[in-house]
Amino acid sequence: MRCLVLIGALALSIGSAVSAGVVTQSLRPEARPVSEEVTRTAPVQLLSVSAGSVLRPQMRPVTQAPIIDAAANARFQNWIKAFRGRALSQGISASTFDRAFRGVQYDPDVIKRDRNQSEFTKTIWDYLASAASDSRVRDGKQALRKHRRKLDAIEARYGVEKEVVVAVWGLESRYGEFRGDNDVIQSLATLAFDGRRGKFFESQLVAALKILQNGDTSPRNMTGSWAGAMGHTQFIPTSYLAYAVDFTGDGRRDIWSDDPSDALASTAAYLKRFGWIKGQPWGVEVKLPQGFNYDLASRKIQKSPAEWARLGVRGVDGKAVPNYGAGSILLPAGGRGVAFMVFKNFAVIERYNAADAYVIGVGHLSDRIKGGASLVGNWPEGERPLTLRERKELQRRLTRAGYDTQGVDGKVGPNTLAAVRAYQKSIGVPADGFATLSLLKRLR
Repeated sequence: MRCLVLIGALALSIGSAVSAGVVTQSLRPEARPVSEEVTRTAPVQLLSVSAGSVLRPQMRPVTQAPIIDAAANARFQNWIKAFRGRALSQGISASTFDRAFRGVQYDPDVIKRDRNQSEFTKTIWDYLASAASDSRVRDGKQALRKHRRKLDAIEARYGVEKEVVVAVWGLESRYGEFRGDNDVIQSLATLAFDGRRGKFFESQLVAALKILQNGDTSPRNMTGSWAGAMGHTQFIPTSYLAYAVDFTGDGRRDIWSDDPSDALASTAAYLKRFGWIKGQPWGVEVKLPQGFNYDLASRKIQKSPAEWARLGVRGVDGKAVPNYGAGSILLPAGGRGVAFMVFKNFAVIERYNAADAYVIGVGHLSDRIKGGASLVGNWPEGERPLTLRERKELQRRLTRAGYDTQGVDGKVGPNTLAAVRAYQKSIGVPADGFATLSLLKRLR
């Protein structure tokens, strides 16, 4: 996340932020959102492991033994004593708490990762090249064959296509290969103690203690990412409590086991809970007609495929898109990039992680695992996405020029998108809303 499994948090309005840690091939969102609201922003930001940032697909870093800071650890132990009372007042038993915190120490490596947010960006096409790489597709097909019986049963029970479940698994933990080996109690306690997002992480910590109290796993077996996401498909504790299921019937919702059954079923249950429609694609690649009105490329504007066809929007095969229900046009890299018609299931995956790049990654990977082809359209590969600092500068300059972005936060959400389009119209260029370096230079 975050499932709102979330932690959910990296934002890319094309996609949100895509973070890269030390290379492990896991493209899972490192931190789920502070709240379970879907947040939207823009260029794929390459954050080097930012736990709290809103919804960011991140490559999982290699874990190293932390160097203990004696002074910080002493303050941390005092914090644990104070937190114990708060936890017990929320229904955690003394025995559960003491067992969970036995041997727990302040972990400076977790704080380092939380703080280490790079301004450098990664393009959506680079992200998708990894998310749906030939090796990830091959391994996904192999995982589908290996677990077909249980995946068929999960699909039958929850009505979520097995390829979609496998694709989430592939992006979250590389099919279980990178589930995270951090002690979740220690990581969450360190983050709660740190205070930057203390309230959020303390709520996750209490939820983790409730999981232990329920007997689903043991304290030291509760491992995951440095930000608290757990298991094959990386649920944060609050999402686990709300949506995880015991598919095997052994009395435990075991998402940590080498057997992925409970984790995969929990993912399907989560998607079903938020309205998955079986048989409807997340989206399809489309071709736009010359002179297409980019104002229509908005998630707020929905039309039937037949209505879009009358406006000249067709599938890459030149035919009208089948009637999958109302859809919107999404241009994750502006008018010169690949265009998609996205449907309700896009928004359902978005509840798992609000980054457009992540949703497209899951969707496209699932299509490829099912035997579908690679994307046909081209990307504006000559463009360099703006850094965080440049996006803030863009917002300031647009606002000063009379195109109010309603704040300066470096996130290219609906307000900034509207401001970019208005400015593009004023200078006579295609108003696709794509924030580029050339546009910023023009404003300068």
